[in-house]
Amino acid sequence: MAGVFCLATIAAPAWAQQSMYGQGQPPPISAPVVIPGHQGGGGSTLELPSSGVVHQNQTNIPPPQPPQQDLVIPTRQLRDQPGYQQVTVTVTQPNGSYLTDLQKQDFKLYMDGQQRPIEFFRQDLNTPVSVGILVDTSGSMEPKLPQARAAIMEFLRNLNDRDDVFLFAFSGRPFMLQNFTQDHALLASRLGLLHAYGSTSLYDAVVMGLTMLQRGRYDKRALLVITDGMDNTSAHVLDDVIADARRQGVLIYSIGIGDPNPSPVSISVFGMKVSGSSEQDIVDVKTLRMLSTETGAKTYNVQVVGDGGALRTDCAEISRELRQQYTVGFLAPDPGAGGYRGLRVDVPTHPGVDVRVRKGVDVGSRSPAGSAYAGSPY
Repeated sequence: MAGVFCLATIAAPAWAQQSMYGQGQPPPISAPVVIPGHQGGGGSTLELPSSGVVHQNQTNIPPPQPPQQDLVIPTRQLRDQPGYQQVTVTVTQPNGSYLTDLQKQDFKLYMDGQQRPIEFFRQDLNTPVSVGILVDTSGSMEPKLPQARAAIMEFLRNLNDRDDVFLFAFSGRPFMLQNFTQDHALLASRLGLLHAYGSTSLYDAVVMGLTMLQRGRYDKRALLVITDGMDNTSAHVLDDVIADARRQGVLIYSIGIGDPNPSPVSISVFGMKVSGSSEQDIVDVKTLRMLSTETGAKTYNVQVVGDGGALRTDCAEISRELRQQYTVGFLAPDPGAGGYRGLRVDVPTHPGVDVRVRKGVDVGSRSPAGSAYAGSPY
């Protein structure tokens, strides 16, 4: 059944993934990590266990971030109104650079083709985000995990100090390795617990990640999914994932490792040539791109397996993009009628820019905008 999970799975301890391998003991937790500029640590190095997560020559000082700003949220009176919705908007110029100095009057919002007034506007130059990281640890990820760890470190390095983040591994089922925390060094120390084993339950992991994000403290929320495979063991189906993505205002970013269109290979079976593809080379970029497009995010594809530099660059770009967006709030007409409504946002004052936003909102279900503050201090 969509959206239903065993609470014991969500609350599984950080070493639960390893207990699958018959070891019976939790693996040792690595020493704390000091991330420059994070959590007031004041350190200048980044250290991880000798599992090849990151090397000292990769520990550059992170790029400067805009100064922290007060978190601006819609008034309670506005967000309690029936039909209130808010979405994240990304605006890029033809050269790919972000346009970050736009004002409310630059935007026009349309629902089902009809313009709607913008009731809330925020420049997300350094707005904190609740983020979930989902890492594929199926058997085929074995040679790629060291690079995935390094890439996630790059992602963490570029986050806002105030972002609250959680970490899931998924193979045959999802496992929580770190609950929500603003201690990014603590989450980094859990990366040594990632070990490859088993099949791929991508859909279950995304649905659980979306469920987990409902507990986030901030109204802006995102998932980062890193995978190299095709779903083959989930209890959920793709329609479940898309339905959940439509109900929630969560950006689903993803990085697919591998070839989305592998060339057929021929093997000999009882003297006959049989064509097929190596299953370990196939990554479901089509599904990942569908989820990202639906939510206004972006999908990356690292086609050269072993290209750790590209993986780190993609992760860093995703975390930086979260700092260069806008949040727009509006009231959907006739909210009692419910249903999925198409959405479009234009910037007519800047012809030629690319405007990326979720494809629509599900009106009448539990509003992500209205419920975003239920577990937060705001």
